[in-house]
Amino acid sequence: MNKIVWIVIATLLATEGYVPQDPEFKPMFNGKDLSGWQTSGNWVIEEGNVVTLKPREGESGWQRYPDYLTTDRKYADFVLDLEFKFNKKGNSGVFMRVGDLKNHVKSGFEVQILDTHGKKKFGHHDCGGVIRTSAPSKMMVKPAGEWNRYTITLRGDHLVVVLNGEKIQDLDLSQTELNDRPASGYISFQDEAKRIWYRNVRIKELK
Repeated sequence: MNKIVWIVIATLLATEGYVPQDPEFKPMFNGKDLSGWQTSGNWVIEEGNVVTLKPREGESGWQRYPDYLTTDRKYADFVLDLEFKFNKKGNSGVFMRVGDLKNHVKSGFEVQILDTHGKKKFGHHDCGGVIRTSAPSKMMVKPAGEWNRYTITLRGDHLVVVLNGEKIQDLDLSQTELNDRPASGYISFQDEAKRIWYRNVRIKELK
């Protein structure tokens, strides 16, 4: 491979928002509307296939609302790859294997999204934590306003979470209090009435 090709590759990798292509990954948003998803909240598509929550008048932050953005279908084993960013004190979360859409918390589990950049002592409720189960091994979230990247692999009871290139969770869910969660379920993004942005949301289902 010649020098020019290497320069092009390096430039792409340094470009904000660039995600290497893998034909097994499928985009979860079409860039035009929320086809394939369901919600009663104010989730909208912006330029660049960015999905964002715009809290409505009267909605206050850090109060959980039932207006999750949820897939139309269930998923079992997969690799979920996405980017997210938030404003100061931002709060959201990625829910997986949700069995009952009326109770995400008790029928699925959440990988936390929270503005905890620079925090020295952190627990399962901080960014990268698996809520009520496991704190991240490192605090890898970037400051508010910057894009972060999650790569979440779920195969059987094995959950691995990589945040901004660092593995922060490696769990056997059967050995946690999440051992009663279904083997397949919906994927959801949480509405905490705080502005949140997602982009490059892709999934690779595992056989």
